[in-house]
Amino acid sequence: MTTPKTSTGQALYSLVYGCEPVTPVEIHVPSTISSLNTIEENRPLLQDSLSLGEELRDAAKIRIASYQQTVAKSYNKNVNIRVFKEEDLVLRKVFPNTKDKNAGKLAPTWEGPYLIDSIVGQGAYRL
Repeated sequence: MTTPKTSTGQALYSLVYGCEPVTPVEIHVPSTISSLNTIEENRPLLQDSLSLGEELRDAAKIRIASYQQTVAKSYNKNVNIRVFKEEDLVLRKVFPNTKDKNAGKLAPTWEGPYLIDSIVGQGAYRL
């Protein structure tokens, strides 16, 4: 038995192969699962589980979409949308490739202020 993923609600092995995995220990050591079915009895059950594979995948896709919406909602709940106009003063974040090498960990994380010259696109500005 493999562990179901939170996002799909299914074990990944069962989504790929359409059935639950059987570990080598279950093959060699008789258990209730392996001793109840013979090979002839297992074939129709395996065919049924393979036909249900597409339904499992479709249900997993729906669950993934729902899970992604929930994660996006919780991630974006504290986002404040800001719209800047030309001639506004803004600060620019200092990235590791533009940071002074000798600044250390107490270096400023913002640089500026910069004046917005023009609006290039949605959320993009020329400073």
